[in-house]
Amino acid sequence: MRLFVALDIDPAIRERMASFLDGVRGFAPDVRWVRAESLHITLKFIGEQPDRKLETIGKALGEIQSAATGLNFHGYGFFPSARSARVFWVGLDADDNLAKLAGLVEQALEPLDIPREGRAFSPHLTLARGRSAAPQRRPDDLPSRAFQHLQEKLSALPPPEFGTMTAREFFLYQSKLSPAGSQYTKLQGFPLT
Repeated sequence: MRLFVALDIDPAIRERMASFLDGVRGFAPDVRWVRAESLHITLKFIGEQPDRKLETIGKALGEIQSAATGLNFHGYGFFPSARSARVFWVGLDADDNLAKLAGLVEQALEPLDIPREGRAFSPHLTLARGRSAAPQRRPDDLPSRAFQHLQEKLSALPPPEFGTMTAREFFLYQSKLSPAGSQYTKLQGFPLT
């Protein structure tokens, strides 16, 4: 099964993002848009794991002791850059607890032969992916046209504000890939104190 660890977002923030998505989706019709109900903040992508490992992963995550984290969702950006955009995202500011939590998740899963991320934790909320959605910069990056009209429209507007929340729990999710888009299911929740 394909797994990841993430924070969910509050319903009011999800609603504001859904309205924003409805308003901008038409400016980039050739990209894959994330459904509002699927929005989350990934702490760790685990990847494919055998079913028998699920209990061990859940136990390791359940031993994490971390504080609740405050989050403020606002603005937007593009990975790897605006010029060669392949991912459109909403930014977020968080207190130090979010990065600490991501580090604790990495630390808890490493003894289970789940390798650490190769890059620094960069909290964001993915809204859309181009057809070539690898977010890392490549030497052969060319200007991307997929998000060009969207970028022009957004540049004329004030940066969006979606609200603040306090995350008091994180989750282990299963991701099922399908032609209609990924389906995410919460398998287990873990409290933040």
